[in-house]
Amino acid sequence: MNFELPEEVELLRMTARRFAEEEIKPTQDEDEKNHTFRPELVRAMGELGFFGTLIPEEYDGVDMDHGFLAAVVISIELARVSASWSLPINMQMMGPALTLLRFGTKEQKEEYIPKLVSGEYLGCFAMTEPNVGSDVASMKTHADKQPDGSYICNGQKTWISNAHVADAGLLYAYTDRESKPKHRGMSAFIIEPKNWDGIDSVAIEEKFGLFCSPTGELLFEDAKLPATSLLGEEGKGFKICMSQLDGTRLSCAARAVGLGEACLEASVEYANERKQFGKTIGEFQMVQAQIAEMYAEHEAAKLLIYQAALKRDKGERATRETSVAKYFAAEAAVHAANETMKIFGSYGYSNEYPCGRLIRDAKSYQIVEGTSNVQKMIISGYALGKRS
Repeated sequence: MNFELPEEVELLRMTARRFAEEEIKPTQDEDEKNHTFRPELVRAMGELGFFGTLIPEEYDGVDMDHGFLAAVVISIELARVSASWSLPINMQMMGPALTLLRFGTKEQKEEYIPKLVSGEYLGCFAMTEPNVGSDVASMKTHADKQPDGSYICNGQKTWISNAHVADAGLLYAYTDRESKPKHRGMSAFIIEPKNWDGIDSVAIEEKFGLFCSPTGELLFEDAKLPATSLLGEEGKGFKICMSQLDGTRLSCAARAVGLGEACLEASVEYANERKQFGKTIGEFQMVQAQIAEMYAEHEAAKLLIYQAALKRDKGERATRETSVAKYFAAEAAVHAANETMKIFGSYGYSNEYPCGRLIRDAKSYQIVEGTSNVQKMIISGYALGKRS
């Protein structure tokens, strides 16, 4: 098996690393302090083709042979510098654009995909509700069909990335609240939060991490969704949602790997500089053990993600591989961030160093796109033969 990246993917990886170092890193400390989101960076990523690796040229994509592998490699490189600024890969491509490509009409694809790929439109997707997280089928938001074919939507979504800045996104809501089994009454919609009456947004100002990534709530109060906003068929929303998660979950795993790499690099640099008892702390076996664990877990997580991405690039489903990668990478990122804090000692507790940001951002990967416990449920289902 060849573990080298294809040439076109390696070129994109180098471009993403250079972009992160030159465009994100110089203002990172100030942006983190002020919780600054810069839409111009999203557009710049679009111009570089970061959101088009899985999108055909007819919709202004790059249409690469190794599109999933390219997407995870870009995610890793961006997250290595900033976990916040790797999130647009999901908000633009792995979530809305790719889902529209799979399930949308020609008109829907032409209207939205090029704008998401270029970064002209900021994207989002709305699943989570105040009382609904891992149990997606328990959502309360509903869209009732009207005689003219439109839908009147009522409900609330929370912890939605880009909620109050998004131009277009995906909404999951029930169109049949009496369906048995229940999840077959769920449908998917395309929404324009800024343009359609009855949709309001509220920013969530206080968060533990991901300070440069906007998060908020979407409120639907008799919001009128046009008939053309229905994505796919009525009642297919749960299937569409699970399909989307297979993509966004993979990118999330890659972002965790990028953060783990940042932890490893910071720890190695500090261990080779910091001196105690007459020698660098990297010469002490316990610190060496910490770094060895971080290194091994990082390499293993990266290979798990590459495996899932390559399977998707062959046109195969990779739900099992993606869940394994996401679970392992998330746990490895948190472990790496914890160990980094320990290696830095008192300085790790200071905002002068990145340890606090790394540990805050790392925790998100155990939650978003399916918690670590949800991933263990999926993985055990395959292991026990209850899923195929």
